[in-house]
Amino acid sequence: MKTQSISRSRLKAASAVALVSLAAIAATPAFAEDKAAILLPGSINDQSWNALGYSIIQSLGTDGFETAYSENVADADEAEALRDYANQGYKIVLGHSGRFVSAMEDVAPDFPDTQFIAVSGNEGMDPNVMSIDYNNAQFGCQVGTLAALMSKNHKVGGIYGLQGVYNITAQAGGFRICAEKAGAEVTILYVKDMEDAAQAKEAALTMINQGVDVLTGKLNAGEAGLVQAAKENNVYVTGRGFDQTAIAPDLVLTNIVEDWPKMIGSTADQVKQGKLFGNYMMYGYDTEGTTGATLKYSEDAEFNPIVPADVVAKVNALADDFKSGKLKLDPTEEDARSGS
Repeated sequence: MKTQSISRSRLKAASAVALVSLAAIAATPAFAEDKAAILLPGSINDQSWNALGYSIIQSLGTDGFETAYSENVADADEAEALRDYANQGYKIVLGHSGRFVSAMEDVAPDFPDTQFIAVSGNEGMDPNVMSIDYNNAQFGCQVGTLAALMSKNHKVGGIYGLQGVYNITAQAGGFRICAEKAGAEVTILYVKDMEDAAQAKEAALTMINQGVDVLTGKLNAGEAGLVQAAKENNVYVTGRGFDQTAIAPDLVLTNIVEDWPKMIGSTADQVKQGKLFGNYMMYGYDTEGTTGATLKYSEDAEFNPIVPADVVAKVNALADDFKSGKLKLDPTEEDARSGS
């Protein structure tokens, strides 16, 4: 189905019209269940986090939902935007960041039949506010092990934003724990703006000048700066998608490719059937249906061909250990600390 973009001003006007329509026509279950919308903190053209959010709503369109999205939603507008969509009969309203949880908790009691979902949040509220994410610690651990085993200097580094946010702590902490276990010295740096490629590149260059020869990170548009620094200095790097592989195909080892359509789709199908959720759902190697993310260098390869087979085997063995429950990680803020 067609996905429409609704600006803040148009959304207010549309809400008023929707209220008139709802007063005149009884809202049938089909009316409520067939509409889904997402609020995005940035632009769908960022080739990173917000583009992933747009892919979520596109996937719900192919699943039979009438869909809409709003870009560049400011913090101060979150609650109003959530209310606008709920008033228009949207059965599912997503916020593409954990930052939307607080606004959802404020709004949700007024719309008990609407499912609110925070993408990459880490908390829920009964009966209809939930968060969904993938297990950042598991994938951070795999990337940390890969980085350590591919490093000639035994020095690896990670560049992140939003220090202290749960999923960042999980991935950066998992990276440090497993890279150190595999024999590498680890440095972690945080940048102020996950969208700033120049800032990320500068942080990467600082690490490279200190001898780091394998880089990783969890940034938005800033990820391109990280990979560009690796390319210019001939050091290995991991990314978040195939756009990073395209920048430096000889140096990108793999990407953590997040599968939000599958994670959200599983819940959306159940909401269609009348179920509502007020929990935090985290997908990983130890969950059914989807792992939430995969390590992918390209559409048909998990790793860059330069990664030796024995290294691939060790990284994949971690997935098996997570799946069986043999290995569990719960990184702390100390594990994810800035510095060495």
